[in-house]
Amino acid sequence: MNKKHITLLIITCVLVFAQTVFASPIARIVKANGDVFLKRLGEQTYSETATPGIGINNGDGIKVGSESFAVVIFLDDRSVVKVKEKTQFQFMDTQNTRNLNIEVGTILNDVKKSQQKRTYRVETPVSVASVKGTQFTAVVDPSGIDQFYGTEGLVEVFNLISGQTAMLSAGQKVISNAMGNLMMVPANPNEYPEDPDSEETEETESEEATEEEETEEETPEETESTEEAIDETPGEGEDQAEETPTEEPGPPQENELPPVEEVEEPQPQAPKPFGMGLGIGSVTIDGALYNQLAFRPELSFGKLGLGLDLVFYIDNEGNFWNDPWNFKEEPGLVLDKILFIQWGEKTDSFWFKWGSLENVTLGYGGLVSGYSNMMEFPSIRRVGINTGFSVGPIMGEVFMANIKDFVRGGTLLGFRSTYKVSKAFPLTIGVNLVADMNQFSGMKDKDEDSYPDIFDDFPDDKTIWNDTDGDGTPDPHDGLAENEWDIDADGDNNLDEHAGGTDIPELKGTPFSIEDNKGVATGLAIDIGYPVFSNKMVSLSVFSEMNMLSFPEVESIGRLERKGTGITVPGIRATILKMFHLSLEYRLKQDYYIPQFFDQGYDLNRVVAVYNTESEDAQIYTKDMLIFEDPSAAVNTSGWFGSASMNVLNLVNFAASYANMVAEEVTYRSFFAQINLNTDNIPKLSVASAYYQRNNDENPFDFENPSENTVLGYRVGYEIGDGVSLIWDYRQYYRDVGNGLEPVKQTSIETAFTF
Repeated sequence: MNKKHITLLIITCVLVFAQTVFASPIARIVKANGDVFLKRLGEQTYSETATPGIGINNGDGIKVGSESFAVVIFLDDRSVVKVKEKTQFQFMDTQNTRNLNIEVGTILNDVKKSQQKRTYRVETPVSVASVKGTQFTAVVDPSGIDQFYGTEGLVEVFNLISGQTAMLSAGQKVISNAMGNLMMVPANPNEYPEDPDSEETEETESEEATEEEETEEETPEETESTEEAIDETPGEGEDQAEETPTEEPGPPQENELPPVEEVEEPQPQAPKPFGMGLGIGSVTIDGALYNQLAFRPELSFGKLGLGLDLVFYIDNEGNFWNDPWNFKEEPGLVLDKILFIQWGEKTDSFWFKWGSLENVTLGYGGLVSGYSNMMEFPSIRRVGINTGFSVGPIMGEVFMANIKDFVRGGTLLGFRSTYKVSKAFPLTIGVNLVADMNQFSGMKDKDEDSYPDIFDDFPDDKTIWNDTDGDGTPDPHDGLAENEWDIDADGDNNLDEHAGGTDIPELKGTPFSIEDNKGVATGLAIDIGYPVFSNKMVSLSVFSEMNMLSFPEVESIGRLERKGTGITVPGIRATILKMFHLSLEYRLKQDYYIPQFFDQGYDLNRVVAVYNTESEDAQIYTKDMLIFEDPSAAVNTSGWFGSASMNVLNLVNFAASYANMVAEEVTYRSFFAQINLNTDNIPKLSVASAYYQRNNDENPFDFENPSENTVLGYRVGYEIGDGVSLIWDYRQYYRDVGNGLEPVKQTSIETAFTF
């Protein structure tokens, strides 16, 4: 990174800091009841608790939880927004417009006639409601249905899909949906969303309006009561309001806040608990081209979430391929149809997820870091489990990478448990246990007869697997007649010379079996961590971690017993402005240890079978064999590891890490980078992300000469219509095929619908 780049980075940090510290508020919280949180501009989460009197800056977001509400007042024109439960939106002001960009929920708007004559707009993903002085309510449902209720004045409602416009007046309701429909109907008085704080806010508004209309020439007099001021006409109010004027609109004082009294809780707006994704594309299976139609419904009921992946394959003659739906013969196929089942979040006392696991990290990541069982989806579907709990100072987490592998005697398993000493002394002690029960279970075995496809002479039939002499006739196994034994290719079932007097042909031995061979990899980690300090600007914590890896001997493939240890001391992690996340570690490695051995691409190189064209045989390598094939990989090394991630103004999320481990004559370097764009701000893009990973190479930046440790990919979605995107998903890694490395490329293109 040159001086120019460093200078630009410093300027960006200063600008973000200045905006955070010195931004002038455009509104203030008048009342906050229950769970009300703010997300400052540039932050990723709603992390700041909203309290009465707190300022809201341009670009901030507000989130109101269940059984909660809030009242917000704008400082320039005293317009009031009442926010009901389960609502989330962002404040966006420009010179000519005031925008409330609402994602979901209900807001009641009382818009005053601004001196600047600025347009007040409520924007949803479907509609725009524009006014200049009126009262109306907006109800936004995540299913794509907006409802606007008129109370006073006129509101222009514009549907972004169809371009239709309707004028909403008092007593009317306008319904605008994602299909482009715009309907205006009479509103039943009983269906108006209830105002959670109507009487109290009226008193506050009346008092504030009276103060603004005072003149400097008039002497202070006793003001009229709030009840009398409400009944007066605007002209009468101006004559009677005679108090010393205020200098600038400022935060509401204590006597300006609405009195606290019991209010009727607003009725919840129940979100539609159903969503649907649809994918259309093509795929080649066993040399045949199929059209692929995938339905991906998602259902949500409170903390319970369910996602399915229902895929149908149709050939060019219009026939369905029934094999993926043959539950009678293959009951395990049911697991392939479940994309995920989820209960709760990781912050809950108990949470659970079944199916897709996209980013599993245990502790500080010395053993398991960013593991995903979705790297080969949808061509290979793995069904995992990830669950956890917290009871007082004790927390636990468990994951299983693939249930189907577990049935075959293998899979990747992980467990973590932590204990926090106390709130006064928040030292945390953690233990991680990780085990791949059998790395060989990662080899493809379509007929599930325990003989991997690369060794199975009949990979589509689980009753036969060997043709010892290569004559095309299977040797007898259970269920086959004796006369099918023909290992000398002379047409009978006797083992003798050929009729022409030739020697008995060389016979092939019993193929490699997953059941008869075990390739185990285990890991143990112990760590301690302590938060040094934390405030709104910076948080800092220190930790230390010791990791151990063990690989027992496997005689059948020539794997030697290997063990190794890695120690991190010290480790430092920091967060700056809640935008920048930094980590720095000093690592000591001894013998056969590799940091993050179980990483994002672990399933891609967990076990590899390399076919040798000269010997016409295949050799099996587990990941540790590939890494430690070079004896120098076992030397003791030490060095630094650093990582950084940032969110740039909610536009780009970027993360990268780099490790430099040095011995006397050997240097190992690792690099990982990932970038995600917030496509909400980019026209026509629905998704845009990319990643690159290369571990334990001399030069991970030598992009022209990749290695077996290289994994890269990207995912780009182009919107071809509202709710319709063309998704391009690309992955690439490398395999040694006996005469050099070859790239393995996986590309899927589908049209995705969301409705």
